[in-house]
Amino acid sequence: MTEQAAGGPALARPRPLQAGDTIAIVSPSWGGPGAFPQRYEAGKRQLEQAFGVRVVAMPHALAAPDWVSAHPAARARDLMDAFADPGIAGIIASIGGDDCVRLIPHLDLDIITANPKVFLGFSDTTALHFACLKAGLGSFYGPSLMAGIAENAGMHRFTIDGLRKALFETAPIGPLARNTTGWTAQRLEWSDSRLQAQPRVLEPAEPPRMLQGEGKASGHLMGGCIEVLEMLKGTPWWPPLHHWDGALLFLETSEEAPAPHLVRRWLRNYAACGILQRLSGILIGRPDPGANPDYRHELEAAFLASLEESALPGLPVLSGLDFGHTQPMLTLPYGVLAEIDCAEAQPTILEPGVR
Repeated sequence: MTEQAAGGPALARPRPLQAGDTIAIVSPSWGGPGAFPQRYEAGKRQLEQAFGVRVVAMPHALAAPDWVSAHPAARARDLMDAFADPGIAGIIASIGGDDCVRLIPHLDLDIITANPKVFLGFSDTTALHFACLKAGLGSFYGPSLMAGIAENAGMHRFTIDGLRKALFETAPIGPLARNTTGWTAQRLEWSDSRLQAQPRVLEPAEPPRMLQGEGKASGHLMGGCIEVLEMLKGTPWWPPLHHWDGALLFLETSEEAPAPHLVRRWLRNYAACGILQRLSGILIGRPDPGANPDYRHELEAAFLASLEESALPGLPVLSGLDFGHTQPMLTLPYGVLAEIDCAEAQPTILEPGVR
């Protein structure tokens, strides 16, 4: 079924997943499963146990990282074959990376258009979400198999609940849950299989907060990892300007924690392109701060400075949401209608992610 949020692109919504479905794993960026097969197996096991699905790897998903890097056409073929296979109900990226954009010459978007199904991932997978947008499919920004689903000592309940609402249920997703249990970006070596059973240390979860804006703002969800979006600008997968009309732009930074002054420059480009001025609001993901405990506040200041110089002091901006490069994480469906209640600092997804 094709649906269109107000001002947004017309997108097909995939059917909901259900127990017994076959889920394909692809490695469209880095060959993480080949580097850390035990982490891949943990993700496969935890996904199957949590949702009763059957997980299969596409032919090149488990190849050695160097081979995966050298063969973007094979990565693209895995993705195309997974979409074309009627026995596969959904597709999940194994992990992110930094070169999904290299798949542009090798994808046949008509195959995606003709075979709408759940596609899930985050980070560098942002590029493929924009390929799906180009193909007319609403996909899902959420955990990858190895980062989120293969979480140490088991998936977080917050992550499981978000996946279930977005991918398995046909009711409107509703208010996005508040993370009250804490968040983590702690590094535990994937090469040490003994650490897979060790929970990562959680930091206290500050609630989301409004940086600016009043009332309620609604629009269709668009966005992803801000560094990857920089690689996409000007490519065939970059949306036409009118697709940004009224959008709620969600942005998050990777574990590389790009310098706030760079983020401000990137946002200047959004203004120069005429995108910022078309938005209904902005959602900022809780960042991985690396070694800088002030990173979140410096990042927020960069957003506010960019909006001020763009004469957008009233554009609603909600920061500190749990999507992106910390765990646990939400699952956000592209193209669906959502709303920010500025008084409550509460985002709500007003439509289902699947049909």
